[in-house]
Amino acid sequence: MESAELVDYYRRRAAEYEAIFAKPERQQDLRRLEQLLRSSLATKNILEVACGTGWWTERIAPVAARIVATDLAEEPMRIAQAKDYPQDRVVFSISDAYALPETLGRFDAAFAGFWWSHIPRRRIDEFLASLHARLEPGARVLFLDNRFVAGSSTPLSELDADGNSYQLRTLGDGSSVRVLKNFPSEAELRERLSPYAADLAVEWLEYYWLVDYKIGVRPRFL
Repeated sequence: MESAELVDYYRRRAAEYEAIFAKPERQQDLRRLEQLLRSSLATKNILEVACGTGWWTERIAPVAARIVATDLAEEPMRIAQAKDYPQDRVVFSISDAYALPETLGRFDAAFAGFWWSHIPRRRIDEFLASLHARLEPGARVLFLDNRFVAGSSTPLSELDADGNSYQLRTLGDGSSVRVLKNFPSEAELRERLSPYAADLAVEWLEYYWLVDYKIGVRPRFL
C-alpha cells in the first residue's frame, strides 16, 4: 500500500480510528508513552508527521512551545482541528511526509506516532531525508509505533518481496482493506537510524516501542 491508498484508508477510517486507544490491555503502555513524550518534548517547537485525528497532538500540546501538525488525509485532520488546544499553540498543514515543504519552517523537535509501520521499507531513507531537512542541528526526534502481539494485534495476512508485511482490516461498514503494517525489531530500528542519530535510545514496551534520538550527523540525502 503506497501513499494514495493509505490516505484513502485513513479517510474512510477517520471516525472510528481512536477506538484503538481504548483497548484495556494497552492502557499502562499508553500512559507510559504519554509521560515520555511530555518529558522529551516539553518547550520544543515540534513538527508532527502523520498527526491523524490528533490523539497525540492533544496530549503533547500542553507542554510544547508550538506544534505544526501535518498529514496528507483531510478527514482525520478535521477531527484533529476540532479538538481543544492551548491558544495559538497548534497549527495544521496538509503535507506529504516524503516531501515536507520548506514553508513549514524549521524545528528543534519532531514526532511521528504510528507512522513508521506504514512506511515501505524502500522509502525509509526518503522519509528521513524529508524530515531531517526541516530540523535544526541537534534536534530531537521521537517515533513510536506498535509491536505485534498475538491476540491483540490484527493478524498478518501477507509478506511481499521487499519484506513488508500487511494486515487485512475490517472497517465499520464491513468492508476490508489491505494495509501495509511493518513491525521492526529493535536491531532493525537501530540499523536504519544509526547513520543519522546521536544518543539513540529505544524503549521496548509490551505493546509499543519508542525511539528517541538527536540529529547527529548530516543526513544522507538521496
